[in-house]
Amino acid sequence: MITENLWLLLYIALPIIAFLYASVGHGGASSYLMILALLGLAPEQIRPTALLMNIAVSFLAFYQFRKTVKVPTRLAVQLLLFSVPAAFLGGTILIESSLYKNLLGVILIFPIFRFLNVFPQNTNPIVERNAYLPAILGLTIGFFSGLIGIGGGIILSPVLLLLGWTNIKETAAISALFIFINSIAGFIGANGFQTDISSELWTLMPITIIAGALGAYFGAQRFNLLVIRGLLISVLTFASIKLILS
Repeated sequence: MITENLWLLLYIALPIIAFLYASVGHGGASSYLMILALLGLAPEQIRPTALLMNIAVSFLAFYQFRKTVKVPTRLAVQLLLFSVPAAFLGGTILIESSLYKNLLGVILIFPIFRFLNVFPQNTNPIVERNAYLPAILGLTIGFFSGLIGIGGGIILSPVLLLLGWTNIKETAAISALFIFINSIAGFIGANGFQTDISSELWTLMPITIIAGALGAYFGAQRFNLLVIRGLLISVLTFASIKLILS
């Protein structure tokens, strides 16, 4: 049972997370899931909740970033053709709660490294883009995105930067689009329309989405919040360790 103080924490934490993730073209589902999982909610509740917020926030992020950069359309289509059915398939699978937390803990390592700028940003491709490599990436990332309940951008964006296929702005735009469409596929696959989401979770969504809209706007304008990002990194690191060891 979540106490009133914990609900208050959610009303503060989720909007901050949405703001920060949207500022780099992400939806924030991994951290929504982290908080809700640590509070003891079941995967069948938190997956559709996180995906709904992810859909809205990632769409707003894509809308803002597409104003500042030309989206690599061909690459986006190649990735999405294979990721969407894989995300739907992953969404149909409901895994045991403890395994779910372990997998989520591992997934959280990606946004930690992303915010720390650990992944190198190559200006020239280190691997030439061909017909099958985007397909493999789309299938793999899409499946795990649907399985966990994320859009997949936290995995896709560092891979794109590492391969040198896109620059920072292009990565943010294509990741936001990738998250938006795959979150829809994962939500449908998880039978989200039939899930009875609690009224408390419904009330969290509007303020989280508004915060995401603000983050997308400021992120597209190169706005930077180093101190808050540092705090977020600390929280994500703690939660990742806790979920992996749980």
